[in-house]
Amino acid sequence: MKMPQNIYMVGIGGIGMSALAQYLKHTGHSVHGSDRDESPVVTMLVQKGIAVSVGHGSIPDDTELLIYSDAVPEINEERVRAKEMGIPQTSYFEALGVISADARTIAVAGTHGKTTTTGMLALILAQTRKEPTAIIGSIVRDFGSNFLPGRPDLFVVEACEYRDHVLKLSPEILVITNLELDHTDYFPDLAALQNTFRAAAEKVSSHGFIITNPNDPNIAPILENVFAKIVDYTHLDVPSLSQIGEFNRMNARAAKAAALTAFPDIAGADADQALTGFQGSWRRGFGQGETPTGAVVFDDYAHHPTAIAKTIDAAREKYPDKKIVVAFHPHLYSRTKSLLLEFAAALTKADIAYVAPIYAARETPDPSVSHHILANAAQNMGGTVDALDSFDIIRNRLLEEGDNTLIITMGAGDIYKVAEQIAD
Repeated sequence: MKMPQNIYMVGIGGIGMSALAQYLKHTGHSVHGSDRDESPVVTMLVQKGIAVSVGHGSIPDDTELLIYSDAVPEINEERVRAKEMGIPQTSYFEALGVISADARTIAVAGTHGKTTTTGMLALILAQTRKEPTAIIGSIVRDFGSNFLPGRPDLFVVEACEYRDHVLKLSPEILVITNLELDHTDYFPDLAALQNTFRAAAEKVSSHGFIITNPNDPNIAPILENVFAKIVDYTHLDVPSLSQIGEFNRMNARAAKAAALTAFPDIAGADADQALTGFQGSWRRGFGQGETPTGAVVFDDYAHHPTAIAKTIDAAREKYPDKKIVVAFHPHLYSRTKSLLLEFAAALTKADIAYVAPIYAARETPDPSVSHHILANAAQNMGGTVDALDSFDIIRNRLLEEGDNTLIITMGAGDIYKVAEQIAD
């Protein structure tokens, strides 16, 4: 399937959808779309000349294809209207697979670190004049966008495992940063998740490469029958970074290994120079400023227990003398329920943690799990963790903290708005 000229996108403010929208506009397509809410991403799209309706939009009569976010169900009003109009529909990852099918593609997958690794890799290739086209899962500060225009035959893309989306892509190089159980509304257990990654790894041809940690016990089983060459990224030297934490140093190693594998003529020193200058991305250890009372405010997308724990550990490494206060917004009832004890243990690492009501996203509420149940589990483990029933209450509690405190808002929902509201 080739991309037609006139395209309408439902859920265009999603981080992947918005990058695809920019690509399509850059390549000469007419792009319109809609999104449920105003957001910084929607604002960015409008500033770039892409028409976005907040709420339900009106599908132009000349629309030839509707692309929908996977968060948009088939009963969505606009998808129903498009069906009535006889307009073909495709999902975001199916469309991404189409536009990258004939290009040399480097896909970055894994449970943690995908966005940072993809951004680092894109920056290395851009600064070494390889001119990549990049689609990234957050707004990278170095580019001011989640899309980097480049050559049509070289793609760097962030690949998600949810609903087997990664299998829509055909990468020459597949990066697997790490592997832990997540997306528990789709994967019932680790074995099911490994099956998806196994299929993705075996899809890479004998001329391709898999950049990963082959000694990781969760990854080793998926590599048993691959055709591609395996490159262990874990022992590469990387320079000092502006991003804190060992997990970001591992992301840098993966990005460097992918760049040098794809282009052996790139000098290691040039890759290191790009990594040293990498400014990071929105909602990945993103500094918001300070509160009126001098507390330092950070925001982070961490929404998995491992990411929460590692982010807190990295914050202690960077700010050893500060009290760490976390405001966590659980994402999905299924994830919170399946990993409840792991979330509780991670939150105990903070000096104080506040838990907001669960962000349902694509799910219906599940009364068997709540932010109160999560907070109680953490309290039983010795943590100072409270469940608070609104962002307003959380914001007021955070504003009580003084200049000896580092505040981190965490989660995949809209908790970042609290950080924006309290920071100067």
